[in-house]
Amino acid sequence: MQLSYFRRVAAGGAVAALAFAGVGAFTATPAYAATSKVSVVHGIPDTPVDVYVNGEKTLDNFKPGDVAGPLNLEEGDYDIALTKPGEPIGSAILKVDNAAVPGGANISIAAHLDAAGQPKITPFVNDVSKVDAGKARLIVRHTAAAPAVDVRAGGTPVFEDLTNPNEAKGDVDAGNVKADVVLAGTDTVAIGPADLNLKEGTATIVYAIGSAEGKTLDVVAQTITGLHSSPGGVPSGDGGQAGTGVNTWWYALTGAGVLLLLGGGVRMATARTGRK
Repeated sequence: MQLSYFRRVAAGGAVAALAFAGVGAFTATPAYAATSKVSVVHGIPDTPVDVYVNGEKTLDNFKPGDVAGPLNLEEGDYDIALTKPGEPIGSAILKVDNAAVPGGANISIAAHLDAAGQPKITPFVNDVSKVDAGKARLIVRHTAAAPAVDVRAGGTPVFEDLTNPNEAKGDVDAGNVKADVVLAGTDTVAIGPADLNLKEGTATIVYAIGSAEGKTLDVVAQTITGLHSSPGGVPSGDGGQAGTGVNTWWYALTGAGVLLLLGGGVRMATARTGRK
């Protein structure tokens, strides 16, 4: 598998980018500046949630390993709360009030564990630039409670020493790839192997999720389409394609809920004494 380029991107840079009004620079044209393409990845093991938007329950039992989206999300301000399934909004475990949704971005929001096993939310700016003919983009994101890892294709390391919550990416020859994840610098397999179908003109995003200590390590895949280099369209791409069994209008509400956790700041509500 030939890499035409290889970059590692610190997730902190993605957070900073999304924190400012300049977030629209990561996507295509002014015509789409009022909306964002949003996908949501649930990578926290054993933690299904209900999602409330502006006080209304909009999603029941959103499960670990699910991906919601893509959707076009309009700019706006919302109150968002996540609860354990069946619990009232007053018992929210994560919440944000008056959160601003930016416009003009293609992003994925991952709810996952940090390296120490604590829940967190990390936004990633998706690279939706065009790929050359015959190529596909492979993006690997370390969002698991696990040490540094190497990602191998056909037994050969292609991304090395990847740590949580960073990503690595490269444009590769389109086709089928057998990939696995090993502890950095070793042949000890942590995840996989998994068969990936890297289609021409797409970006495949693979998330390592779960916990090594809890023996819940797994992978979740997301695909962005429409990145062909031939003329005739803006490569905004589909935010992600991974079925969750949830209808599209639920996607919009769920995606809004988790995206908005960024704009207003996430609060762990272990003891709620009043609205902040």
